[in-house]
Formats: sequence, structure tokens, C-alpha cells
Amino acid sequence: MTDTTVDKTTADRTAVEFWFDPNCPWAWMTSRWVGEVARHRDLDVTWNVMSLFVLNEHQDVPDTYRERLTAGQVYPRIVTAARLRLGQEIVKPLYDALGEHIHHRQEQDPEQVVPAVLAELGLDADLLEDAWTDEVDQAVRASHQDGIDRVGQDVGTPVIAVEGTAFFGPVISPAPTGQEALDLWDGVVAVAKYPGFFELKRSRTVGPIFDTTD
Repeated sequence: MTDTTVDKTTADRTAVEFWFDPNCPWAWMTSRWVGEVARHRDLDVTWNVMSLFVLNEHQDVPDTYRERLTAGQVYPRIVTAARLRLGQEIVKPLYDALGEHIHHRQEQDPEQVVPAVLAELGLDADLLEDAWTDEVDQAVRASHQDGIDRVGQDVGTPVIAVEGTAFFGPVISPAPTGQEALDLWDGVVAVAKYPGFFELKRSRTVGPIFDTTD
């Protein structure tokens, strides 16, 4: 049955780029929203990694947080290693699988998460070698820098570019669905297109609310 409550009006395919660190629950929330919009709008989304470790490596952050960032590098690395070997089309399925384990199931140990995800997707286990070394770090940094260059250093993850107009966020919880998702998309893109617009923010009152039924 057709969902008549959703505006399905489409024009030409809209080019969207999305930069994420798989560790970030807020990027995960935003990615679910973009996925919902893509179900109803003709979006051509390219998924790219960025790295919270790289973003914060020269920042004064607590030691415990830096340790988490260092350990979390395994996730941008494994996505990058898979992309370099198998192409861009593997990035989204790999991100989806990692997010299911990391955010929905709240699994904390990369040494368990990464092999499980590779097995689920039928990917070669030897990709693990690149996850635990710096073999693909140059490619991780290049992808990260490409996103940061669009918006500046004073941001986090995710970064989204819609037909060349880039912005950080939005930071949302929970991820909206249906017409609400489309209304938010139209509003965010409209605001971001204004060249003199820089910031809109309010304090967070909830944490990431995951749709575990997705």
C-alpha cells in the first residue's frame, strides 16, 4: 500500500556526500535519517569515513577519551580497507553492520565486533590486518580531510554535502521518519544553502534514541 502521507515529489537525482566515524552515535542517528529521506527522495548518497581520532589528535582532551579515540580507529580503518579493496559500494553495508553492533547492540570490543561483521557480510578475514595497523591511515586521513575542508575544523561528525553545500550535523534524536524526515531535510538544506548562515544550536535534552526495530 502506498504511504500517501509522504511527499514523494522528486526531480533529478540529488548528489549527497556523508562523512561519518562509525564510533559516533550521533552520526549514526543522522545516517538513519538520511537513509529514511533516500527512501522517498531520489538521493545519490556517497558514504565516506572521517575520524574522531584525527579530528582530536592535536586537541587537549582527557586521557581516557584519547584512549577511546585511539582504540576506535579500527572502525574507520576497516571501512577504508574494504573500500580500497572492494569499491565504494561496500561502504554503506559495512557501516550499517558496524552500527548495528556498536550502537544498537552496544557491543564495546572491536576485537569481537570487526570479525563478526566481516563474517556477516562474507568479507575476507584478512582485512583485519589493515584494521589493527596503520596501513590504510593515509587513506583515512585523506577522506577525513576532504570532509573537513568543506566545513572547517570547528565541527565533528557527521558532515553532509548536498550538491556541494556542506554542513556539520544535524545532531538529532531520535531519527525522524516519514514526512517529518522530509520536512527536516528540506529545512536543513534550505538553511545550509544560505552562504551567510553559520550556526544554529540548543542544548541537548536527550541522548541517542536508537530504533532497534529497523
